[in-house]
Amino acid sequence: MIIAIGSDLCNIERIQSSLDRFGARFLARVFTEVEQAKAERRPFTRAGTLAKRFAAKEAFSKAVGTGFKAGVFMKDIGVINLKSGAPTLALTGGAAARLAVLTPAGHEAVVHLTLTDDHPWAQAFVVIEARPL
Repeated sequence: MIIAIGSDLCNIERIQSSLDRFGARFLARVFTEVEQAKAERRPFTRAGTLAKRFAAKEAFSKAVGTGFKAGVFMKDIGVINLKSGAPTLALTGGAAARLAVLTPAGHEAVVHLTLTDDHPWAQAFVVIEARPL
């Protein structure tokens, strides 16, 4: 059963402006090391790569109903790729705790994530499914 849905649209140029203005401080505050490494491997689409991940963090925070408060921080939400290449989220700290609260007893939460971009926009959708154990 679907227990939560979230979406977000992010402006790639806004992310580039933050990179230009705040550089490493912005990266360290918002993105995991895995996300930063992925973006560094894509020098021509670095800002777009980061904007999609920023949108994913926002979409998850909307899905769980907290935004970035109640212990849910951006760095607790990391975009990773499965062996198939499909994106999903690796959750730690307050983000993982909030998801655990939303997951019904006797179920496991499965996070589905889709990312896309078409300059100047990046978009993410998060669907959280509860599967019976």
